[in-house]
Amino acid sequence: MKTAVVTDSTAYIPKELREKHKISMIPLSVIFGTETYREEIDITAEEFYEEVKTRDLPTTSQPPIGHFVELFEELAKEYDAVISIHLSSGISGTYQGAVTAAGMVEGIKVYPFDTEISCMVQGFYALEAAELAAEGHTAEEIVARLFEVKESARAYFMVDDLSHLQRGGRLSSAQAFIGSLLQVKPLLHFVDKKIEPFEKVRTRKRALNRVVDLLGEDAGSGQEYRAVIIHANREDEAKQWRNELQAKYPNVEFMISYFGPVIGTHLGEGSMGMGWYKK
Repeated sequence: MKTAVVTDSTAYIPKELREKHKISMIPLSVIFGTETYREEIDITAEEFYEEVKTRDLPTTSQPPIGHFVELFEELAKEYDAVISIHLSSGISGTYQGAVTAAGMVEGIKVYPFDTEISCMVQGFYALEAAELAAEGHTAEEIVARLFEVKESARAYFMVDDLSHLQRGGRLSSAQAFIGSLLQVKPLLHFVDKKIEPFEKVRTRKRALNRVVDLLGEDAGSGQEYRAVIIHANREDEAKQWRNELQAKYPNVEFMISYFGPVIGTHLGEGSMGMGWYKK
């Protein structure tokens, strides 16, 4: 049984890595006025952060169901099953689009999977699935492993400006107002598929140090972890952070990723985060 792996663009898996692991990607879009750009195809993260300096923030949109149907039908020519791995259903209808499309295609069994998270932590699920598929594991075995990953997966992120999240409906106006009033850098995380405040921290440095403490609570056990530092147009800061952490936690494999156009629309430039899971 041959199993394909699909994820959406908000996993922000580099193109060469997607190609190496044969992961298909379905894009979400950002819309500036009347112009629609598919992220990772029509617009890069770097181009996006330049664009928003001179234009109003865009809106975002999930992939049309027809795009899922087309992709699944194309994969059916070569595969028996597909695991379709997506960002949290609490912040986007993308996962539900995969579920709907799954019921519209024949000749291939579709396993939609809600990571309940986003960005490269979502990407970790896709990479795990692709590695297992390449080894010949069944779709059911792969999905079982993804639920295992979910048990240890963590992600925390800090935003410089809460107004983006509030404007996009991802955080209540009261939470955003209080955060702005107190000039705090709130740490956020996903709870029950939605973005919620984790802790209120006074400065950027303290917020990032708190994330390191949280990583230490898990990685301090000495077990092997895979982690990602995620930045919104702050690559140098992300690299410096990685270098410090690699020296501190040799049992953790670190990589660097980014908040691309769709997620960056809601978090804003300057945001930083980290996610990890037990290998």
